[in-house]
Amino acid sequence: MSESPCIESRKRNVAVVTVGRSDYGIYLPILRVLTEEPQLQLRVMAASAHLSDTFGRTVDRIEADGFPVSDRVEMPVEDDSAWGTAHAMALGVEGFAAAYKRARPDLLLVLGDRFDMFAAAVAAAPFCIPLAHIHGGEITEGAMDEQFRHAMTKLSHLHFASTQTYADRLVRMGEEPWRVTVSGAPALDHLRTMNLMTLDELQHSLDMSLEPAPLLATFHPATLEEAGAAEQFAELLAALHELGRPVVFTYPNVDPGHRQIIRAIDDYVDAHRSSRCFKELGTRRYFSSMRFAAAMIGNSSSGIIEAASFKLPVVNVGSRQRGRVRAANVVDVECRRKDLSDALRRVVDPAFKNGLKSLVNPYGDGQAAERIVRVLREIPLDRRLLQKRFQDSTET
Repeated sequence: MSESPCIESRKRNVAVVTVGRSDYGIYLPILRVLTEEPQLQLRVMAASAHLSDTFGRTVDRIEADGFPVSDRVEMPVEDDSAWGTAHAMALGVEGFAAAYKRARPDLLLVLGDRFDMFAAAVAAAPFCIPLAHIHGGEITEGAMDEQFRHAMTKLSHLHFASTQTYADRLVRMGEEPWRVTVSGAPALDHLRTMNLMTLDELQHSLDMSLEPAPLLATFHPATLEEAGAAEQFAELLAALHELGRPVVFTYPNVDPGHRQIIRAIDDYVDAHRSSRCFKELGTRRYFSSMRFAAAMIGNSSSGIIEAASFKLPVVNVGSRQRGRVRAANVVDVECRRKDLSDALRRVVDPAFKNGLKSLVNPYGDGQAAERIVRVLREIPLDRRLLQKRFQDSTET
């Protein structure tokens, strides 16, 4: 089949869009495999929170890890109002379009469901750039990410699903089965190769005692819930205070309402000297913290996806992750002080963790990067890839 006029015949250039610490940690195993592929040329495009001092300017960590950043797309994230988010998206579309005009990649790899990632996907459409999307087909009922994820599915030409359940949903959404690969979750690849910190190393790095074992807390604004971020987070902090354990907080993402959460964390840490807050921990410190934590609390996808590999108890708060596949280590609760307190006491009970000894993570075997890169290397860049055909459920 002849190639699409929109796709040039040249050495295969794979551009990877990263907009913050959370997706970068997931991408990292893929980036390492991509750099080892002689037939592929990696191009890293960093945007949004990566370029923000408020969120630790993590673009510097990308380059320190040995991945030069070829494009930096400014998307101001300090204004966390609805208007500010929409404005950042608009600037992102403009910035990514300018980057594609300068040098159009053969394939564009995007991940997840963030509004800033969506801007990169939308901007690629007029350039006829084939999109490969990781973590599609999932459900998160309590966040506007839900709409962005499914919209990115329809914009994308290849799909890397983390479970068979999600792959099946992608097909039900009209995606042709040959476009869908069950890769597993790339973040789990770290567990096969990463040398995690010892207890002493982690205590030194965090500048805190890990005895008793702390809680690991990450709470993002649940953008489709009626209660505001500040009101919900106050309930969570009250439950943490009641339990009395030290807490390792990580910053929320850049959704509307994040500034209220950051202020509340700062106030809590000021009043609880055994606790700490970090703009970003980096993948090794974050996984090492999972290794030694008593439990995790919040509404981060890492509590659903990665925590099961550590057999780490998780209190999953509210509706933000509702709909995702989860293992038996996850206890779902509403964001009310009493419910949170009861759940925390339950998961820090040694009997609960002892019951997780045979737990199997439903998100794969830690070999996602190889599966993903194989498809990126071998898929023909032809008209069949670019021109999508909606497959009705009655078709075979």
